[in-house]
Amino acid sequence: MDSDAEGVKAVEKAPEEKQGVISSKVRGTGSVSGKDMIFRADQIDLKSLDVQLEKHLSRVWSRNIDTQRPKEEWEIELAKLEIKHVVAHGTYGTVYRGSYDNQDVAVKLLDWGEDGMATASETAALRASFRQEVAVWHKLDHPNVTKFIGASMGTTNLKISLKNPNDNPTSLPSRACCVVVEYLAGGTLKNFLIRNRRKKLAYKAVIEIALDLSRGLSYLHSKKIVHRDVKTENMLLDTRRTLKIADFGVARVEAQNPRDMTGETGTLGYMAPEVLDGKPYNRSCDVYSFGICLWEIYCCDMPYPNLSFADVSSAVVRQNLRPDVPRCCPSSLANIMRRCWDGHVEKRPEMAEVVRMLEAIDTSKGGGMIPDDDQTARGGCFCFAPVRGP
Repeated sequence: MDSDAEGVKAVEKAPEEKQGVISSKVRGTGSVSGKDMIFRADQIDLKSLDVQLEKHLSRVWSRNIDTQRPKEEWEIELAKLEIKHVVAHGTYGTVYRGSYDNQDVAVKLLDWGEDGMATASETAALRASFRQEVAVWHKLDHPNVTKFIGASMGTTNLKISLKNPNDNPTSLPSRACCVVVEYLAGGTLKNFLIRNRRKKLAYKAVIEIALDLSRGLSYLHSKKIVHRDVKTENMLLDTRRTLKIADFGVARVEAQNPRDMTGETGTLGYMAPEVLDGKPYNRSCDVYSFGICLWEIYCCDMPYPNLSFADVSSAVVRQNLRPDVPRCCPSSLANIMRRCWDGHVEKRPEMAEVVRMLEAIDTSKGGGMIPDDDQTARGGCFCFAPVRGP
């Protein structure tokens, strides 16, 4: 046998473990470095190589952008930021509890997708969304709006606390953008209402919470900002039960022309009919959502619990579906709900007017929603008994 034939035969009989090394390095995420390795074309995973190249180019692009751009006034010093544990997972990112410069904070991380399958255009869209949120939030200053502390375009220098062994520090994306805000220990308004679902809230507490929300929204609207996702999940409470508006992931500066603001943005059940129908809208969509929240605060219940998303969407737009207002609800409050969620945009009040109407309500004689146990005894809240709620 000549030497060439022997060479070919040697390659064909190469040890399986060596072929396995070659195959895994071509298919996997490693790089091939052997000088004399011979490959079969049908064993090369080109799709995997394309993904690796895309990620590498995206990282290089990101680093170039970061080194070229000037530092923003809202950028924090990452060396002072420490992440401790997960608080919640949301549509627009994961929220962690942490500390910044010895201050208790909440840290919202948004993964750019550079370590996954995201394309450069998708990464750019996420960056733009992040900058939009920060641009809205860092200029706001109001007691009923969560205090913005700072943000960062990259989290490569984040410190991870290992105090909670159940948290996996490797779960953090290697590169992401983060928003740092004050931490509010009371949690979301949604969870607070769920905890009070059976016993309900005193009427005075209902009005206090509603006033906090209405004042915060009135402030945003005065700054030409439409929140676009007003719901009890996006409202936070401090230890004194003061409400603060949070999550500006989809907020934007109101357009001069309402036709420039379109698209189904928000959460089903809280979305105004014009938004659901894909029509132009303005800050009045927040007023509609406030009306739904006001009903939820009073009733400590969920609107439309037995309807599917599709049914709610269709009925709100075409059949004027709204939550049922209990008969025990004082007319002054019921009137505000109905005016806010009116199907005709022009008939809805401005949030500043809502504040004034709520401030005029007398809570000294009670009027809160009747607790579930009492409703059963009295035949439900829809009775004509003279006894009023708390």
